[in-house]
Amino acid sequence: MIPEHVRRYFWDLGQQEVDLAAWPDYAIARLLEPGDDEAVAWMRETFPRPEVERVIRTERRLSRRSANYWALAYGIPADQVAALRAE
Repeated sequence: MIPEHVRRYFWDLGQQEVDLAAWPDYAIARLLEPGDDEAVAWMRETFPRPEVERVIRTERRLSRRSANYWALAYGIPADQVAALRAE
């Protein structure tokens, strides 16, 4: 179940109930980018740290600003973050 305070980050899903645990990359990336403290706290409770770290490392759709912030927050070297590597 998606709590009401988190549902707004998944506006494109409408009112349908979606199992975000089945789509962890999508859910985590959505909350890493614009998520507020409450949404990020829910993300951390819902998804294991290694899964969040994997998304930070591999998700190219994160903005450079968000990717840099989360890399620092999780202690991930910038050269291991896809969104921060030059193409």
